[in-house]
Amino acid sequence: MQYLPGLADKLINWYQINKRDLPWRHTSDPYKIWISEIIMQQTRVQQGLPYYEKFVQHFPTVQDFASASIDVILRYWQGLGYYSRARNMHYASKQILEEMSGEFPSSFTELLKLKGVGRYTAAAIASFAFDEKTPVVDGNVYRVLTRLFGISEDISLPSTQKKIELIALNHIPSGNPGLFNQAIMEFGALYCIPGKPDCPNCIFSEACFAYTHGLVSQLPVKINKVKVKERFFNYVIFKEGNNLAMRQRILKDIWSGLFEFYLIEKDKILDPEELRIELTTHFTERINFSELSETYIHILTHQKITAKFFVCQLKKEEVEKLNLKFYSEDEVENLAKPVLLLKYINK
Repeated sequence: MQYLPGLADKLINWYQINKRDLPWRHTSDPYKIWISEIIMQQTRVQQGLPYYEKFVQHFPTVQDFASASIDVILRYWQGLGYYSRARNMHYASKQILEEMSGEFPSSFTELLKLKGVGRYTAAAIASFAFDEKTPVVDGNVYRVLTRLFGISEDISLPSTQKKIELIALNHIPSGNPGLFNQAIMEFGALYCIPGKPDCPNCIFSEACFAYTHGLVSQLPVKINKVKVKERFFNYVIFKEGNNLAMRQRILKDIWSGLFEFYLIEKDKILDPEELRIELTTHFTERINFSELSETYIHILTHQKITAKFFVCQLKKEEVEKLNLKFYSEDEVENLAKPVLLLKYINK
């Protein structure tokens, strides 16, 4: 097994000097650590920090989180994306209350029973909150260890992931596993970065396989490419005075549970006449658009969405045929909406 003597001590010493002062590093509360880990999996610290602060302020305990409605939680989650994670957290909080007597699971194995909690999150909570000696391996750790030990296998393969987990485990000191895990993650985030790290001045410059063999830019290796699906959203905004018609997405699709305007999805962005033809199946009167938006591009992990917004005035009884409901401007503000709609509304 690959092992580097002194790795843990060097990382921890570096961390004590260079670590960022983040609120979840000042608590051993597994609930708050859980909140921080889920939020930070999908965003940078600067963007995620305000969300973390809002969540712990409005839902200070797992009991508060479980008692809140999913609509309220999605509203606070708005803008983070990956809304299924918020729904999974809400489900898991109810698991804790109903199946675990309100006690947060305290081991890696028990944490894995929570909906939406995978190996990384379970390891982080177990290590940071309960001092369990288990490796926390994220993208930063993959980068540090593949470079240090010259691991050229595809990190998307389970066999490679297990290999790196074992290397990390063998370097965790018994005294404070959480400190080591924080240190190696922080080192990857701040120093051993994806672009051009300052390798000549690195604490591991003499021992790093990638640096001594000129392979820094080539590691880690990830062969699998994400296939991106292209979609075209034609949004029709029905207005009655200043009220806007919206409905909640209930499809097993992106943004489930969020509110949006009436959507016609086609293989292209429609022109006004094409859109009128689509709407004639619902209304007898001619639809006239009072406003057309620019074209918006919204990129998700696996999807590229091109969207356009068409505005028209229509009587309430006509619009309600489409299972839409009118909301005032203040009510619309308080509904959980996809970022794509927020871009349009804010503009």
